[in-house]
Amino acid sequence: MSALPDEFIREIETIVGASGIVRDAERMQSYLSDWRNAYRGKAALVVRPASTDEVAAVVRLCNEHQVALVPQGGNTGLCGGSIPDGSGTQVVLSLTRMTRIREVDPANETITVEAGVVLQMLQEAAVKVGRLFPLSLGAEGSCTVGGNLATNAGGTAVLRYGNMRDLALGLEVVLPDGQIWNGLRGLRKDNTGYDLKHLFIGSEGTLGIITAAVLKLYPAVRSVTTAWVALPSAQAAVELIGLIRGLCGDRLTGFELMSRQSVEFVLRHVAGCNDPFTEVHPWYALIELSDTQPEAPLNDLLEAGIGEALEREWVIDAVLASSEAQVAALWAMRESISEAQNHEGPSLKHDISVPVSRIPEFIETTDQRLLAQFPGVRIVAYGHVGDGNLHYNISKPIGSEDAAFKAQQEAIMRVIYDAAVSFKGSISAEHGLGQAKRAAALRYKDPLELELMRALKATFDPKGLMNPGKVL
Repeated sequence: MSALPDEFIREIETIVGASGIVRDAERMQSYLSDWRNAYRGKAALVVRPASTDEVAAVVRLCNEHQVALVPQGGNTGLCGGSIPDGSGTQVVLSLTRMTRIREVDPANETITVEAGVVLQMLQEAAVKVGRLFPLSLGAEGSCTVGGNLATNAGGTAVLRYGNMRDLALGLEVVLPDGQIWNGLRGLRKDNTGYDLKHLFIGSEGTLGIITAAVLKLYPAVRSVTTAWVALPSAQAAVELIGLIRGLCGDRLTGFELMSRQSVEFVLRHVAGCNDPFTEVHPWYALIELSDTQPEAPLNDLLEAGIGEALEREWVIDAVLASSEAQVAALWAMRESISEAQNHEGPSLKHDISVPVSRIPEFIETTDQRLLAQFPGVRIVAYGHVGDGNLHYNISKPIGSEDAAFKAQQEAIMRVIYDAAVSFKGSISAEHGLGQAKRAAALRYKDPLELELMRALKATFDPKGLMNPGKVL
């Protein structure tokens, strides 16, 4: 039974139509838990508007009745940012019906899309006009543009193209009182005051609801070279990326670091994945070069870099992909790590960043502290080493009880976050804070930063109705 008055629900239905409301308990379930089942909540209603005007009307009505809203896109997040609380009084606002690509402007190298457009659809729309939209991540077949913007998603190509904040030129946002801010400007230069779009990117729906965006396009990639490299240490990875960058410049699109434990989980649990090497190595890197020129000499460049690294003993072995199938297979190894880890029982996901130069020291120091305090835990370390983003995840010791491991979650998190901050890093690199890291942010962020963030929240959302309980 909904906690909302029947009159309110009738008004919502008038706005979005019968197909825009989900009330049935069974149909609502997919909106009330994340894909890992790590976060679960309750909602009075799920509303699915099909246009910005409908979003604005729903938000306006909720503001009048003081009903809290939880914006939701593809629901692929890892921090519970799009899941309602357990009160059953909140309304989930799903933007998945807003799937229009409003404009493609190849001459201006921009595309204007609505928030519910799936990332893969956006990539395909760019390809149709001979362009590239470079954001790429494991959930691209189901995550949405709105969610990518709300969490400032990064992905595997940040090294060359930046994260979602770097890819956005303009936004359309429904404010907490229902007003629509039309900032859909495809301009690279606009010095007319505060750049408001950056307040909403990464805000996780706590300041307003992003309904559309103007995003950057790039020239299509016509040459790609991919290599899987065995490394003796994480320090070797830092040395290698410096070497490859110096040789290849911005042709270096991706540089992914993976520990042996990460790869072992994939080989154990993901069908079709095979170890490229016959011998076991402590660390691996997946390197990708790309160019807009067909038949660019990328293989020669990468072979030269790897050859020099072999002489310096930064690389133990290497394989260059010789077909698209091999490229896909190597990327599948990297992209399957999170999924594979889930098969090993409960896991604690940590998405931290430190300066690239400090990654080896962070890993060594944190590994030692964790294994000393929590013997037997299995450390799954991997990530986008080129931008300092490390997914430092922990699986339970073999044979231990799930409940006992979960009871140690806070203590394990404290060790990892203390280490990240001590190395001048961040407790969240690309997944956001959501509800998972809200308390940790209070502990680790500068008090003045928090004060400024609260002031912004109070200015935009004085009633506290936009995604309450998240971020702040």
